[in-house]
Amino acid sequence: MSRRVMTVIGGGCSGAIVAAHLLRTRDGTVQLVEPRDRLGRGVAYDTDDAWHLLNSRAGNMSALADVPDDFVRWCAWRRLRGGPDDFLPRRAYGRYLEATLDHAAAAHPGRLRVVRQRAVRVAPDAVELADGTRLRTDWTALALGHAPTTDPLGAPAGSPGRIGDPWAPGALDAVRAEEPVVLLGTGLTAVDVALSLARRGHYGGVHAVSRHGLLPRAHTARPGDPAAAPRSGAPGPLALPTGGESLGKLLRMVREAMETAADWRPVIDALRPRLDALWRGLTQEEQARFLRHVARYWEIHRHRMAPVVGTAVERLLDSGELTVTAGQVARATASGVALTDGRTLPGRTVINCTGPGCAARTGDPLVRGLVADGLARFDRHGLGLDVDDDGMLLGHDGLPSGRIWTVGPLRRGRWWETTAVPEIRAQTAAL
Repeated sequence: MSRRVMTVIGGGCSGAIVAAHLLRTRDGTVQLVEPRDRLGRGVAYDTDDAWHLLNSRAGNMSALADVPDDFVRWCAWRRLRGGPDDFLPRRAYGRYLEATLDHAAAAHPGRLRVVRQRAVRVAPDAVELADGTRLRTDWTALALGHAPTTDPLGAPAGSPGRIGDPWAPGALDAVRAEEPVVLLGTGLTAVDVALSLARRGHYGGVHAVSRHGLLPRAHTARPGDPAAAPRSGAPGPLALPTGGESLGKLLRMVREAMETAADWRPVIDALRPRLDALWRGLTQEEQARFLRHVARYWEIHRHRMAPVVGTAVERLLDSGELTVTAGQVARATASGVALTDGRTLPGRTVINCTGPGCAARTGDPLVRGLVADGLARFDRHGLGLDVDDDGMLLGHDGLPSGRIWTVGPLRRGRWWETTAVPEIRAQTAAL
């Protein structure tokens, strides 16, 4: 009888965690399909800069659901400075993910097959590669990470001064130190790029623009009380939503809790385990309103900067080297970026820092092929692919595929909190 073949498509963070878990907990062959040389990196951790830091404390970043301090122990073994409450370099975490996969493969010799190709089509029993090869599979896990960034309206897509992917090797090498730069987006990617330019000696000014003009908030130096304790003298424990509330009531409860708490951060952290229930408790119309009007405010509080990064950004703002503008891009001009309200931000170099795109807008042939073949459908907001409660793909007929699962950001339409390591490892364990 042939051994069961399990295929994982994507060798970034999600894919490495899934493959390592399958090796540790299941029999059979694991095929990991990934064209890049370095496994476990993806976009977030494929950096060699020591000052690109994790946005979460090391104690929360274990890849193994059953060994919560695994990353911290690995860092101690590698003699990396820092404890569970510290924000360690992202390059170290990428090496940790690769080491976790290597260790699982060494403990189960002969069971891992790494295929250095790009998957272009998936069927229930096979995966087609870019070179035409078909891999037999009994079931497949899609661990594709975030959808690629797409240019916002008005972005200079054909301009020689446009940098569409700031993470591409050498992407910032041509930026001249004395020339102003425009960043499209004000999230964590924009923060990384602004700091990268500053460390390269750039002094010509960096202008970041987004619809709301909001930068991510920063963590405190030490973790707060996860119980989200009220301020001294405040009456009783904080009332947090549990699911089933309307969007209006949910927002009122969160605002009141943040105003009452000694620090708003533990309130956000206490909500995190409830987010999926809160999201599913909203109607489709309420979810759409949340995406239009509230999501950005949630994200800047939920996805926070490391304290030292927050301090560095404050210095750039105070010096005037970094400015943040709320506005909508209308078009690119010869001298800068024009906004719809008539203002112009100077800078012939325009860098797309808008972050992950939506699955429905991606040109990924694998995702498009799944939808075209009727094996998948986009969720109702186009954020990811529609899945059941176990993460299994739902076809055009709304029925589960039986053989194809998703992990991580592709579940975004069904789950709201599905992009961070704690959620990915929990999904992997449940798989």
